[in-house]
Parts: sequence; structure tokens; C-alpha cells
Amino acid sequence: MKVCVIGAGAAGMTVAGMLGHSGIDVTVLEKNSKAGRKLYITGKGRCNLTNLCDARQVIDNTVSNSRFLYSAINLFTPQDTVDFFNSLGVETKVERGGRVFPVSDKSSDVIDALRRYICDGNCNIVYNCSAKALSMSGNSVKGVICDDGSIIYADAVVIACGGASYPATGSTGDGYALARGAGHDITSIRPALVPMICEGYDSTLAGLSLKNVNVTVFKDGKEIAGRFGEMLFTHTGVSGPVILTLSSIINKYSNERGNLNGRFNIAVDLKPALDHDKLCARIARDIEECGGKSIKNILPLLMPRALITHILAQAHINPNAAGKSLNQANISALASAVKSYYIAIKALESVDKGIVTAGGVDVKQVNPKDCSSKIAEGLYFAGEVLDVDAFTGGYNLQIAFSTAVAVARALAQKAVD
Repeated sequence: MKVCVIGAGAAGMTVAGMLGHSGIDVTVLEKNSKAGRKLYITGKGRCNLTNLCDARQVIDNTVSNSRFLYSAINLFTPQDTVDFFNSLGVETKVERGGRVFPVSDKSSDVIDALRRYICDGNCNIVYNCSAKALSMSGNSVKGVICDDGSIIYADAVVIACGGASYPATGSTGDGYALARGAGHDITSIRPALVPMICEGYDSTLAGLSLKNVNVTVFKDGKEIAGRFGEMLFTHTGVSGPVILTLSSIINKYSNERGNLNGRFNIAVDLKPALDHDKLCARIARDIEECGGKSIKNILPLLMPRALITHILAQAHINPNAAGKSLNQANISALASAVKSYYIAIKALESVDKGIVTAGGVDVKQVNPKDCSSKIAEGLYFAGEVLDVDAFTGGYNLQIAFSTAVAVARALAQKAVD
């Protein structure tokens, strides 16, 4: 059996390596000059390989088409991923929230291990080569037509060239066109795990990080979702783990460019451990203890200085007013602003800025057990090209590895049969 794998990323190298070690003739096409370009930047260059949890938690943290993943995730679990990379010589460690990283904190170690794996499996890697189209005979895939006009004939083709996020790494949506050419539908492509662009934003907040806050997102005044954790102010809006997660929940209201259909706001609770009444008491106590200071010089006890004028503006309080001049209504309004600091959201960043892509090959046309096409015989999919995406924390790479293993094991069995 001959197999052609399109894309030498996390999913592509895993599929190729496993098939190569099963004695199958494998050719890998990679449009870049080296493999694993996107892996280099995952986890801020540290490569968050997976999340050490059970299969159920991976599925629960999958935003789109989670049920499709049931077979693949149970076939190759997060623990299997850890064991796999340990066997390749990559020592791993578990950090907060179950996130798994290489002990070295170097994504290059993960990439090097996968490259050695496919080389040891005698796979043929063709760099600087893009797949232009699939070679078809009726509804059967017979190989890949390359951009130089050459054809690589194969009994099976695996599309594993990623989505449309971070195009500089080679993820430019090529897999969608290839799948469409074989008769597959592509669901709406949208940004996932992206920063939010704010309306009427004060860029002086850029660089400010908030920890242990509750962030709630509203659409047309109706609460959509909320998360607890960390967020960050950027030059154009907000980012950080909580914001990225919320972006993947509301992106169903966006298009590829990140434009939102509706009026969106987020409300940041800066003091989630205190209810309104306790926060009022805390503010009153701080005012009492600070003598005749202005309220803007009292609030650093409660919040970052950079936010003070914004919070006071929302509460309609003069920053220069003496703290002791505030009445109970003022204090209540201030507490409300601290508990719900509102920021208007103009848009999500575009899909090319996303950590992953939402949308892709319609999973209704793909067999969940082996990720094979229901439309074109001999065609398989692995990783981000599928319409499946998850929250941050290692879940998206786990999906890539699990779908890759599902494909590899199915093709290895087919070769035996």
C-alpha cells in the first residue's frame, strides 16, 4: 500500500510515522522548507502537547462537533499521547490545569522527535511542495497532483494540512479546497481562540494583566457565557486565556474576518470573591482609613491604577473628589462598576490571527471511527482541517493526535487485510 500525507504538522507527522513503522510506503508533502512550523509557536513556543485528563474532559472542552470525536479520543487518550512522546524521548511535565509540556519547555524538541520518528519509519518527505488537487477516478482518490504538475500516485491520501489560522506557518486553507474538489462540503470558516477588538478603546491600558477575574459576555444585552481566570489588555482590545475561550463561544456570530452579527459587551468582575454588599463595606473602610485623600488615590488599594479613571467614569464619580465626600449611593455605584466593568466589543480578530480555525470539512461526511471520507474512497482527514475545535489547554493538539492515530490504525489494518 502507498499513502500520501498532505502536511507535515502535528497530525501529518503522527499519521506518517505510524504508517511508516507499520511497513507502509509513505510520502509526505510539506509546502514549507521544514516540518512542524505551526508547532513551533504553540503554547508560546513551549508546545502544550495535551491535557492530562480523561477522554470525557477532552470532549467536554470541544466547542464544535464534540460527539464526532468520541471514538478517536477514546482510541488514543491524553495519557496515550504522553506515553507516545515519552517513548520518542520527550520528557513531559504537567502544569496548572493539567496542561502537558516538554520538560525542556522547547517546542523544537517535540518537532525533532516527530521528524526522527517519520525518518526512522522510512517515510519520504518532499519539502517545498504544495498539493494542487487530488487525482480522482470516479469517486476514488488515486493520488495527489502537485503544484509543479507532477502526480504522486497513492492508494490512500490523508489531508492533514491544518486550517486557515497563522498562514505564515503554511496553514492557508489548502485542505478545504482539496476536500471540496473531492465533493466535500466546508462549513463556515471562523476565527477561534482569538483576541477581541474593543470599541472606543483606550490603548493606554495595553499590557495590563488581570488575574482571578470573572468575565461575562453579552449579546444584545443577553448573557451568553462567562469564565473565570486571567485576561490581558492589548493595543486594540483584550486577550488572555479567558477572552480566548469566550471568543470560541461567540464566534458562531462572526464571519471569517471576525465581524460580529449583533451588539456585544463584556463585563469584568474585578472582585469576584466579594458580593456587592461586602465590596461596599470594603470601599467604605478604605475611605475611612485614608483620611482626606481623593478617591482616585484611595482605589489603588482595590485595583490597578490604570483602571481607576475608567471605573470611576462608569460610576459617574469625579476622580478628584474626596473619598469622604462619597455618599452611600456613590459607593454602591462604584461597587457596581468594580463588579461589572463594561467594555464594548467591536469584533473578533480575523481567522488568520486565531490559534485554531473553527469550521472546516463537514464531519457529517466523515466516518468518526477512522476519519475516512464517506464520499471519496481512499480519502482521510486528520487534525484542524476538520470542523472540530476546542478551548485552550492542550485539547486541540490532542484532537490532532487522536484523529491522526485513528487514520493510521485504520490504514495499517487495511494494508494487512
